[in-house]
Amino acid sequence: MKKVFIDGSVGTTGLRIYERLTNRADVELMLLPEEERKNPESRKKALNSCDIAFLCLPDPAAMEAVGMIENPDVTVIDASTAHRTNEGWCYGFPELSETLAKALPTAKRIAVPGCHASGFISLVYPLIEAGLLSPSQKLTCHSITGYSGGGKKMIADYESEEVDFLLGAPRQYGLTQQHKHLKEMKKITGLESEPIFCPIVSNFYSGMTVTVPLFASDLQKGTIEDVRKIYRKKYKGKIVSYVESGDESGFISAHAVAQKDSMKITVAGNEERFLLIAMYDNLGKGASGAAVECMNTVLGVAPETGLEL
Repeated sequence: MKKVFIDGSVGTTGLRIYERLTNRADVELMLLPEEERKNPESRKKALNSCDIAFLCLPDPAAMEAVGMIENPDVTVIDASTAHRTNEGWCYGFPELSETLAKALPTAKRIAVPGCHASGFISLVYPLIEAGLLSPSQKLTCHSITGYSGGGKKMIADYESEEVDFLLGAPRQYGLTQQHKHLKEMKKITGLESEPIFCPIVSNFYSGMTVTVPLFASDLQKGTIEDVRKIYRKKYKGKIVSYVESGDESGFISAHAVAQKDSMKITVAGNEERFLLIAMYDNLGKGASGAAVECMNTVLGVAPETGLEL
């Protein structure tokens, strides 16, 4: 039985990981008393005594935690933004390529993909890999997410008894085009420039859809059907899968895969203009579910073990 420590277990990502692991017989959760949760010495001892450490922390605290680890046998699975583009860290999205799938089981430093970035990368990476899209292509990305992605303060704002009327409607943010996921979106896909990114938070707890619009002329070769063929071939697993139609009567809801750890990929539109769409939960394949999938791969069990699909 492997010992698992969640550093940051009271945040939204940490809590969801805890929920997924609490009834498993193959792992032992190491818990710190409330009064020791932020104590550096207690954290350092736990981080060096476990087999797998989940970091569900702000970036500075995640970097601090990594610096505390002296035991070379500890596998770190970091859900923060801190290490996603760092050399020596394995990007935790094994469905993207055989290279990542082969590297993940033995990796000691694993970076969990960002929620928005997961959808964008899942849609764009395969098309660049297959030569349909050029790395120099300029792209736009729209993403609608539930408010749980904003952490405890945003959750409290939305769930307050006196909700500001502005929170009742979708709110676009990241207006300066400096969102923290952009660096990751560029590097992992191999794009030469970051996309124009339009994230939107709305008045529901969790779930998201990420959309990349394309003109047929944006493709270096092929058609909308060639795009579908690529997704059909790549995404046929239990966690990430291609679906021919993701809509309900012409609508796609950002809540369609809420509370699940899976991701659905689809393509809509026509021969001239089409939409690449990823549907998933921002706390599922967008965070906690992806982290547990990484742990399962390290443990050598089925990737979907303990997940809600």
